[in-house]
Amino acid sequence: MISDFTHWPSLLMAFAVSLLVSFLMTPPVKRFAEKVGAIDVPRDDRRVHDHPIPRMGGLAIFVGFMVSVLFFVPVSEKVNGLLIGALIIAVMGGVDDIVSLKPWIKLLGQIVAALVVIRSGIVFDAVSTLNIYAEQTYIEVGYLSYPLTILWIVGCTNAVNLIDGLDGLAVGVSAISCLTMLFVSMIVAEPVVTVILGALFGACLGFMPFNLNPAKIFMGDVGSQFLGFVLSCVSIMGMFKLHAIITFFVPLLALAVPLADTIFAFFRRVLHGQSPFHADKGHFHHRLLASGLSQKQAVAVLYGISAILGFIAVLMTGQSPLLRIICLVAAFVILLGVGIIVVYRNPRRAKERKARELAAQQSAHEEEQA
Repeated sequence: MISDFTHWPSLLMAFAVSLLVSFLMTPPVKRFAEKVGAIDVPRDDRRVHDHPIPRMGGLAIFVGFMVSVLFFVPVSEKVNGLLIGALIIAVMGGVDDIVSLKPWIKLLGQIVAALVVIRSGIVFDAVSTLNIYAEQTYIEVGYLSYPLTILWIVGCTNAVNLIDGLDGLAVGVSAISCLTMLFVSMIVAEPVVTVILGALFGACLGFMPFNLNPAKIFMGDVGSQFLGFVLSCVSIMGMFKLHAIITFFVPLLALAVPLADTIFAFFRRVLHGQSPFHADKGHFHHRLLASGLSQKQAVAVLYGISAILGFIAVLMTGQSPLLRIICLVAAFVILLGVGIIVVYRNPRRAKERKARELAAQQSAHEEEQA
């Protein structure tokens, strides 16, 4: 239980230091981004901002997190692996913010970072079963543990990167995910994971005042990929290794918004005959904007969904099987409802469909007259 947590001083100090460092580092990082040309220029209609804005702000989050972890988290092979992997992701993201790397290069860098953390022992070797009444609630995956771990880390890294399309969206959703897993790690007595998450949560909050609408600086790939990478690794360190039903669904629910958006984008692009890396305006936030919401309203909606799913994830740590079933059903209904509203209640889709129908009717009428 949270009342039994005894590492409050380390947690609070890690949170405070990362928040302060991230906040103080953001203005100089902004000036550095302007100097090296890391500027997001709205060259296409996918961008929702109308003037150039510096990116690479995630560098402040990275520095705040690293300083805090180095001071307040005990050294271990896993922690070292996490920090080295995070460094690889941050360096690659920073370079990408300046020169725009090819997708396959970024993917290769993500895989290398994932292999580093796997080498340090951050790997899950079992998956939960859906039968919460069974004596054994997990299935060992054997040699599949390595490819599944790589898939999870790379998937989460890109998921957070893909939702970074509105002011404050990715950093806010990541902060909510941090808080969700932080509470769960306190409940299941994972002090190292708790302090790491506290440091990441503080670093996110320190950067948010500069990134909320209207944003003064964007996170860039150095921030979004870094957040996704750390969240995925920490979820394995603190959740998957418990071999319980909550260990699989807590990280999924905590990261449900970016993961669902990524899965939807992947299949949407493939079904349209496009590359999975092809950028488009079909993300959740784009569709909410097309529904008539402002940037702030769209971000608030996705914050709310993330917070509700996070709360459900925390409730799932309870001992009652019935409560867990109710939580899973509630989460499924919420995600299904969001999907239906975003996909099928989009005014732009309705207008496009109506335009196609009118064009078809006009074409048929012209053929009849001919």
